[in-house]
Amino acid sequence: MAGEGTVRSLTFVPADATPQLTAMLEDDRHRPGHGRALRLVWLGRRRISGIAAGTRLRFSGMLAHENAMPTVYNPRYEILAQED
Repeated sequence: MAGEGTVRSLTFVPADATPQLTAMLEDDRHRPGHGRALRLVWLGRRRISGIAAGTRLRFSGMLAHENAMPTVYNPRYEILAQED
């Protein structure tokens, strides 16, 4: 699966847990604020420089459904420039 959207939130795990960074992304290209939600999960990472709430990303990877939520594990990604 490939797509792009805006990071709406990040979830960090405690320092004593296995590293994992989770970003909730909204595909809002057509109607900002009304896009579909998607979870991106990077295993083995605690943070990724440049990724924060509000960051626009282009991503690709294998789509899975975990707890009825579309999820992509360890996606390839590109940080997109902010649109004015």
